[in-house]
Amino acid sequence: MDQIILHHYPNSPYSEKIRLGLGRKGLAWQSVTIPAIMPKPDLIPLTGGYRKTPVLQIGADVYCDTQLIMRELERRQPDPSFYPGSDPGTCGVLALAIERSTFSAAVGLAFGVVGDSLPAAFIEDREKFSGRRIDAGRMRADRPLFIDQLRPQFDWLSQMLADGRPFLLGLQPSLVDFAAYHPLWFIRRLLGSTTADVPGVPALLPWADRVAAIGHGQMTELPAAAALEIARNAEPAPISADEDVEPGSWKSGERISVTPDDTGRDPVSGALVALSAQEIVLARDEPALGRLHVHFPRAGFVVSR
Repeated sequence: MDQIILHHYPNSPYSEKIRLGLGRKGLAWQSVTIPAIMPKPDLIPLTGGYRKTPVLQIGADVYCDTQLIMRELERRQPDPSFYPGSDPGTCGVLALAIERSTFSAAVGLAFGVVGDSLPAAFIEDREKFSGRRIDAGRMRADRPLFIDQLRPQFDWLSQMLADGRPFLLGLQPSLVDFAAYHPLWFIRRLLGSTTADVPGVPALLPWADRVAAIGHGQMTELPAAAALEIARNAEPAPISADEDVEPGSWKSGERISVTPDDTGRDPVSGALVALSAQEIVLARDEPALGRLHVHFPRAGFVVSR
């Protein structure tokens, strides 16, 4: 398999999802630690403006958003599968629904505890990222609201495990486990032992420990400059026939932009080279790096001319 490079930082919840995915696949990968806040001078040349974490790089191909990163890992290393006893559609729908209904509340709950200790630069960055004011005092006051938002989600997860299965869909961990785990991982990481005081959490801790035990695979550190050099010396992988631009209003080669529909709404522009039901691929010519292909999932992103 080609060299796998993950651009991430330790406290990133979505990065933990990918780290566990790499562990489940038993893959060797290289770790580039990026800043938690802007500027990100060694990442933006690769992505063309996309600032979210993590980003996966394989040569001159750059994969944005964990939906797509997990699909790419599955494509490259099908065994063990992220969809044991299920299928990509079921797992994809469940994973996205769980993340979108739990992540913001989990962050609010955690920031309400540690917010006063966060650097001003971090708060300013996250306000720009989210498009709303971040007030630790208000988040502390809203703790009951965040718990109310998480309570039914945690109860549904508990119901999935009620028959004694070790993981959410059965005997083996799946994409759904990784999607459900990382918001809880973030709460535990910041709240420590007080996590057990959050209603619904204690029943999930044995499952969470099983997911954590999967580990992160075989990681080695890589300097950011070396990752950029790898991109500079590579060519994007050829586009397969099933990835070509689907019939409709979009045309191969036309100039488009792709923007997240929730937070971090920084558009990335380029020439359209692939557009399927699940993936968008743009070609970008970066002066210092040459031709890059930047990949996005279709779900959660807006395509415009």
